[in-house]
Amino acid sequence: MPMTAREITEAITAALPGALVELRDLAGDDDHWAATVTAPQFAGLSRVAQHKLVYNALGGRMGGVLHALQVTTVVPK
Repeated sequence: MPMTAREITEAITAALPGALVELRDLAGDDDHWAATVTAPQFAGLSRVAQHKLVYNALGGRMGGVLHALQVTTVVPK
């Protein structure tokens, strides 16, 4: 069973308190998502390190329960 938008958002905000998560279902199947994550934890980190924080928040569910996640990270102003 695919991850719901709520489950994805909860996993990311639990790992990155204060993060704002905006999700778009790319294929209408709850299995291919685009996420824009705005979080203060990204300040000073490379784009790769920012994305790793997001993927780590999903606890190994990428490639299994969550098939695809396109990530855009933003440092709040």
